[in-house]
This record gives sequence, structure tokens and C-alpha cells, in this order.
Amino acid sequence: MCVTCGCDEGASVTITNLSHSERPQSNLPQNKLTRSEAIDPALGHSPIGSDWHSHQHPDGSVVVHRHGPAAPSPNHDHHHHSHPHHHDHSQAGLDHHLADRPSLTATDPVTQTLHLEARLLDKNSQLAAANRQWFQTQGIWALNLMSGPGAGKTTLLVKTLTDLADRVSFAVIEGDQATLNDAERVRATGCPVVQVNTGTGCHLDAAMVQGGCQQLQPPPGSILAIENVGNLVCPALFDLGEASRVGIFSVTEGEDKPLKYPHLFRACDLVLLSKIDLLPYLPFDLDRAIAAVKQVNPKARILPLSSLTGEGLADWYDWLLAQRDRACPVAAADLVP
Repeated sequence: MCVTCGCDEGASVTITNLSHSERPQSNLPQNKLTRSEAIDPALGHSPIGSDWHSHQHPDGSVVVHRHGPAAPSPNHDHHHHSHPHHHDHSQAGLDHHLADRPSLTATDPVTQTLHLEARLLDKNSQLAAANRQWFQTQGIWALNLMSGPGAGKTTLLVKTLTDLADRVSFAVIEGDQATLNDAERVRATGCPVVQVNTGTGCHLDAAMVQGGCQQLQPPPGSILAIENVGNLVCPALFDLGEASRVGIFSVTEGEDKPLKYPHLFRACDLVLLSKIDLLPYLPFDLDRAIAAVKQVNPKARILPLSSLTGEGLADWYDWLLAQRDRACPVAAADLVP
């Protein structure tokens, strides 16, 4: 999607709804949509153009895809829809300063790259704003889980879904470049889930989240957990419309991880230090790791925990439920005993 991180603009994306499947299927036909094809911000309505649709495979899984004309080129980004909206150009600041650089002209490759980058970020910002408005209207609290590969996002999510199943309604969007593995683990808990496979893409974006929500239709008062692609750089650059961001890094990664990847940790409301059950076996300084997080993000709350032993999970659950209750207090009164 982005010039920023080098993702292929033509990369294919598959959204698979596992909530309708009766058994795991790892070899589904790959019906795909391209990363450049935006989904209508009016969730619950037909996406842009009548050529967007979903269909169901024999195993019960539902895949969103598109037939027909290709998405507009970067030079023709006009779109048509029937709902009012506000276009926020706060992320497109690169355009405003190009005229101050006499060495760059409208035909310079660098200039064209900057314009394309600004346009893509602005488009994502608009879609994210539409997502956020829809979540607020529906009383849905969305959180974006971000980490490097192997930090324990899916294990923590599965444990959370299992332990809180009787207290709050969840829906999950899983992001990975390939496979349905993580979504199958989530589905085993009984939670509605869609898998977004990004192909060569290294992060989710707002359009993918919209596509996932069209499949999931999360109920009012629920928590929408979005597990981003394992990557410590690009996921933090793209707003999905979430209310909160949670960063995770494990004790196997080293105490200085937040200093090496400050943007992600600076963007988080909460940082989880995972796999602390391994502390007796590793030369990991917990205090130093906490200090590193505080150095880049003094306002972030930090919770050490272990999905294996359960240590620290109560604090994580309390934070989740408190955030959800603040976002949708009426629904909270109905759903939480």
C-alpha cells in the first residue's frame, strides 16, 4: 500500500471469514483484492462499485473480493459515495512544502514519490476516520495489537478470549502475510474472526479493517481486537480507526527494543512485556526494559505478564474492560456482570 515502507501497491489481499466454517481449512482458493482498492467507509453498505462482493466456499468460509475494473490510478483518485464525510488532510503535509524546494520539479521522481506517499496516507486517514466514527456510533471499542513476530500476540489474545468469554463480546481481525493459522486458533475459542492475508504487505490499513468489519459485523458493546502483522515499524504508521494501541515485546527480544523502534512504542497507550515466565532463564533486565519504554513514551502504562502462567493477566483484563466501559458505558452495563 505504501511508498513509506515499500509495500507493493499491487499486492493482493485476501479477507477470509472463518466464523462461518465448521472446521479449519488451510488451503482455500485465493480470491483476492488489491491493496489499492478501497472499501466504502459506510460500513454495512455495498463497497465502492457493484463489482465488490463476497462468496462462500464449500467449507463455509467467506472471502471478500472484487471483479471488474481495476482500482483508480494514483492520478485519478476520485471516488463516489452517498454518505457525507470530512476529509482530513492532516497527514498530507508533505505536499505543502514541495514548492519550497527549487531543486524539485513536478516531473522529478522524488517529487512524484512524495506526492504519492502523501496521497496514500491521506486516503488511509480518511478511511480510518470513517472507521472510528462507525465504531463510536456502534459502541464498539477497537484496539490495535502491534509487535514484532513471535512476541506472543496470538497466544495472549487466545488466552484473553478464553478467560473473558463470559464477561464481554469480542470480534477479531487477524493480520498476517499468509496462512489462516492464527485465525484458526482464535476460532477455536468460539470468537468470530476474519483473517486478512496481506501478501507482500507488512501492515494492515484502514481499508482492510473496513473489509473485515463488513464480514464480522461486531455487535454494539463489543471489543474489536485487531492483531496487526508482526512488524515493529510500519503498523504504527497507519491509523486503522482504533481507539487504543497496544505494543507488545517479549523478554526474549532484549531490553533496548523500545529504543531501537521508538515510533511504535511512542504511539502506544499500553505496553505489555510478555513471556516473563522466562526471566529466570534469560539475562533480561526488567527494570531496564521499563526504563526504555518510559524514555520514548513517558505516558504509556506498562504491564509485565505471562500468558503461560497467568502472571499479570488480571491487570491486563482490568485495563481492557475499563477501556471498553469508558467507550460504551451503556453496553457495558448489559454485558459485564
